[in-house]
Amino acid sequence: MRRRDFLTIVGGVSVWPLATRAQQQQGVHQIGVLLGLSTGPDDPGAGEILRPLRAALQEAGWLEGKNVRLDLRFGGGDIAKINAAADELVALAPELVYATGLPSVQALRQRTLSIPIVFSLVADPVGFGLIESLNRPGNNITGFVVWDLSIGGKWMQLLQQIAPDLRRVGIMYNPNTAPYARPLIEAAKATAAKGVALIECHTRSDSEIEAAAASVGSEPHGGLMVIPEPFTNANRDKIIAQCDRFRIAAINPVFGAANRGALLSYTYAFDVMMRQPAIYIDRILRGESPRNLPVQAPTKYVLSINLKVAKTLGLSVPSTLVALADQVIE
Repeated sequence: MRRRDFLTIVGGVSVWPLATRAQQQQGVHQIGVLLGLSTGPDDPGAGEILRPLRAALQEAGWLEGKNVRLDLRFGGGDIAKINAAADELVALAPELVYATGLPSVQALRQRTLSIPIVFSLVADPVGFGLIESLNRPGNNITGFVVWDLSIGGKWMQLLQQIAPDLRRVGIMYNPNTAPYARPLIEAAKATAAKGVALIECHTRSDSEIEAAAASVGSEPHGGLMVIPEPFTNANRDKIIAQCDRFRIAAINPVFGAANRGALLSYTYAFDVMMRQPAIYIDRILRGESPRNLPVQAPTKYVLSINLKVAKTLGLSVPSTLVALADQVIE
């Protein structure tokens, strides 16, 4: 472990934080954790992230209270709170920080170039300037992206399989919160069948969600592809309700959408995704540098089909597609 990883700068003088020094002497490794969307330790979302992470760390030999300590901070989706949490964690000078979501990683990146950062739930770390490339991140940041951006083509392919008569498909997202949308859209266009028109539906409010759904559903054979991002994640149930209202066949990869009434979903396996960072945390604690650890895409995706919604829409789901599904809701 390198001495400079424990240094903080106070008034221009390098000092050892007392808590950090004591932990090092006791053999306890300090890990900072910044969950950008969770509001606190009792937030169910925090539990969904931390449960598989802790299990994977334990399997790698890292036991809380014995040889590792997690210092938890929460952003609640608020930039000011995320920045304050990042300040607190960097001041603690942990051996590394695990962060979820783009704003959390950006806040940490602005505050430290030396403390290793492992991330998850970030879509395009190269496009946002967090790393140099996926294969060689090149600095103190590495982690796990939510999907390969070519997945937009897979979303379109699945939607066309379940609704082969589509003539136009709206692509719903908020351009202010999904700057990575373009590669997903281009991949969808490349996969769209001949004669299928793709229409970008920029949505920033409840009224724009309703207006987009009304436009797509105004004529027969309309479909919708929802791009998961902060706005569509937060408005998942409202989007599902409008698709139901206007009888729209939609693929909605927002986490949990199929269980809440979406026709179709295809996204990363959440528990598997949340376990993956433990691999890099383990390797960094054992001496590896994040600059040499390639950023990875999910290793498992989950296809969910809601047959009840399909029946309501008058769609006959191909048996081959049902056989491929990881989850079928009847």
